[in-house]
Amino acid sequence: MTNNPISRRSALTGIATAGAGALAAPAIATAQGQTTTWKIQTSWPGGIGLQIFEEWANSIVEKTGGELAFEPFGAKDVVGDFQLYDAVKNGVLQAVNPFTIYAQGIIPAAMFLTSYPLGLRNPHEFDTFYYGLGGLEMARELYAKQNMYFVGPIHHGPNIIHSKVPIRSVDDFAGRKMRAPGGMVAELFSALGAKTTLLPGSEIFPALEKGTIDVADYVGPAVNYALGFSQVTDYISMGPPGFMSVYQPVDIMDLTVGMEAWNALSDEMKQFVEMEVHSYSDMHHAAIQKADQEAWDKFEADGVEVTRLSQTDIEIMTEVAVPIWYKYANQDKDAARVFKTQLDYMMSGSLGYVTPDMIEGQELKL
Repeated sequence: MTNNPISRRSALTGIATAGAGALAAPAIATAQGQTTTWKIQTSWPGGIGLQIFEEWANSIVEKTGGELAFEPFGAKDVVGDFQLYDAVKNGVLQAVNPFTIYAQGIIPAAMFLTSYPLGLRNPHEFDTFYYGLGGLEMARELYAKQNMYFVGPIHHGPNIIHSKVPIRSVDDFAGRKMRAPGGMVAELFSALGAKTTLLPGSEIFPALEKGTIDVADYVGPAVNYALGFSQVTDYISMGPPGFMSVYQPVDIMDLTVGMEAWNALSDEMKQFVEMEVHSYSDMHHAAIQKADQEAWDKFEADGVEVTRLSQTDIEIMTEVAVPIWYKYANQDKDAARVFKTQLDYMMSGSLGYVTPDMIEGQELKL
């Protein structure tokens, strides 16, 4: 397996042909001959995630016959990760491609628009939530209150934990200085004894290198390898086989657009962007999973050891997580409404992740 950097073109090889029919939408020509250009910043600080994002953004002008163009920026190129929504609201950026969990500061229900500890566990389950159970409509309603338009979710994959010390059980989190994305994830690990801190992705490597933290959650193997995590940590901690990440198994990004920029589009172009984001989600997810398979060999070659939690650990974490679900769901009526939709799904015959005895004594304030 080669260790050469993954180019944008090679990262998309193998999926471009399969996805060509979905992505090659008819060009929508502009009658005035003018191009509307959106400045759009992603949360990806580098690696395959940024490469795929830039490739996609640069393809929009041709697909729309010159009517719409995306000018892509990486993490922190224009504003910091936690200033993305302000930048969209004040017009510094027309659109953003953030990790959806970052919206929790202004939209409490956003905690449930992406992965959370021991919740929905597979990409198709979130697709069911968004496109079958009303999740997309609820998200758009909530973002509209902030003068933003939630175009759609974008899958990338599970998050994993890198550590300077082996984590072989939940007990090993005790006393560790850990980067977490805040919210429910931070509360879960704090309850397990970790000392959590919130850092954007671009600041994780230097914090690990300096010893400011000794454990860090971030995205998947390919991106994390490109960011150099194998140089500053010796271990990767995951759930039992088949349960790669117990705390963010389907971490989601999205495309969010300022309402003024969105409303300036024609109805046809709005429909195109919505369909394009849905197609991009599939392509983005597949390309990153392909790169992840190559990254595992690189981590192994660098001497990084993978450790896994046990099913007993999962039961302990679930017992800790359930009250946290309800705490965040009861922050406001919208959060409770979104969570109730997912809870019903998790308790249904389709999934069965949650049983009545697991939530006994909990109250949801709808």
